Amino acid sequence: MIDGLDPVIHAPKRLAAMAVLANATTVTFRFLKDYLEVTDSDLSKHMSALENAGYVATTKTGHGRGATTTYRMTKAGEHAYTAHRNALRTLLDGPN
Repeated sequence: MIDGLDPVIHAPKRLAAMAVLANATTVTFRFLKDYLEVTDSDLSKHMSALENAGYVATTKTGHGRGATTTYRMTKAGEHAYTAHRNALRTLLDGPN
């Protein structure tokens, strides 16, 4: 019944981040932090998990206070996110 659910994506904050990334070319750390209403450290932890899984690519520009971190979903992330959404739909729709 839960085949296809991805434990890396399934955590609520990571799922929300992936949903945002699925609808944007790139997203800044600041935007995600404000949108998800999380702390810097919490967002860093979740985005690192997604990056380590190969689902998100990170780009950093600048140094110090002027630095900007941006994220984009990778092809592997797109496939994993789509599969996870499909598995959720199947689970929520129940047996036919």
